[in-house]
Amino acid sequence: MRLPVIAVAGCLAVMSSAGSAGGTAQQPVIAGYGKITPVEGAVERPDRSLRYRVLFSVTKAASSPDKVNPSLEKVARFLNLLGADNVRPAQGDVVVIVHGPATPIIAENGAYATKTGAATNPNLALIAALKRAGVSVRVCSQALVGNGIAPAEVDKVVEVDVSALTTMATLQIRGWALIPD
Repeated sequence: MRLPVIAVAGCLAVMSSAGSAGGTAQQPVIAGYGKITPVEGAVERPDRSLRYRVLFSVTKAASSPDKVNPSLEKVARFLNLLGADNVRPAQGDVVVIVHGPATPIIAENGAYATKTGAATNPNLALIAALKRAGVSVRVCSQALVGNGIAPAEVDKVVEVDVSALTTMATLQIRGWALIPD
């Protein structure tokens, strides 16, 4: 009779450890975007002693204009991953530069609807949340011209840089890590 008790205890131990391998999905910094699932025992973790200065290059468009851009979701995921370990980058230490086919994601609703046919820009709420978290969201002025978007049509929280090429070069020379999409 002892064998079944040991077997049940062993199964419960395996089930318990499987449950702790992946916790409940969380969004500790950017609510509603960039879900993460904490995993106990992960070896490399965010380091509170480091200054995280990171540049995200966002060039790819979403699969359809009514979907949030997956590269912007990646920025939210990055902040949520850091936040889960109580690491908060300083204001402006995380930069997003939007260019190429992704450029319309920075347009206010009317311009976005004209450009894409979608009723509203699904990226604006995430861009606003990123800004509130201290992220500098920028767009390449050369990409604006190439995509036929006037500077007046850019959402008010997005900054316009002279070019993505010079922004990426300058920030990398200054020590930002580049994360491409």
